[in-house]
Amino acid sequence: MLKKLFLALALCGAALAASASPADPKNGVEYLTLATPQPVAAGKKIEVTEFFAYYCPHCNVLEPDISAWVKKQGENIVFKRVHVQRGDAVAPQQRLFYTLEAMGLLDQLHAKVFHAMHAERERLGSDEAVFDFVAKQGVERAKFIDTYRSFGVAGRVRRANALMEAYQVDSWPLIAIDGRFITSPSLADAGAKAARTEGQLDAQALTVMDFLVAKAKADKK
Repeated sequence: MLKKLFLALALCGAALAASASPADPKNGVEYLTLATPQPVAAGKKIEVTEFFAYYCPHCNVLEPDISAWVKKQGENIVFKRVHVQRGDAVAPQQRLFYTLEAMGLLDQLHAKVFHAMHAERERLGSDEAVFDFVAKQGVERAKFIDTYRSFGVAGRVRRANALMEAYQVDSWPLIAIDGRFITSPSLADAGAKAARTEGQLDAQALTVMDFLVAKAKADKK
């Protein structure tokens, strides 16, 4: 009986995956529902959070598409980014992100950091490398260093690390919707397995995100 039950569950899961697609996503296939919903502070808008890292090549490819998606969503959402941690080599990049955020410089320099790392092959793997980079962008070096080493930025880093744990983030890019749902380019293709390029994976993820934003918005009514 037990073997028959496991076989029935396996066949049921296979059928669900076969019928799923980014345009008609299924829970447990193209997206997951968190067992413990996380608090959000977006009011009637939908909070969308991207977990990413500057060094990550997949995050770099997704960046222009997700930025365009955010602009298209307009007043529907509140968009946040969380730079993940991954050991000492990534710590300067994480602090760079939160320093730029604290100084109000993300709109100006966020894409330039990706370009520097992935097009110009700057590693930004040390504090001094980060300081040299921002100075070349016209940012006052001393002011940046003060903010970089501040308690405020340290608090933002701790908050990011806590969010990683709360959302159980173990790969990125990962997108959380309304503190309840998560998806990613690889998850979005889990059912159809139709993507042949990274661009297609990202497009499918954005389609699933559209669905989840609409679902979350309907749930708020």
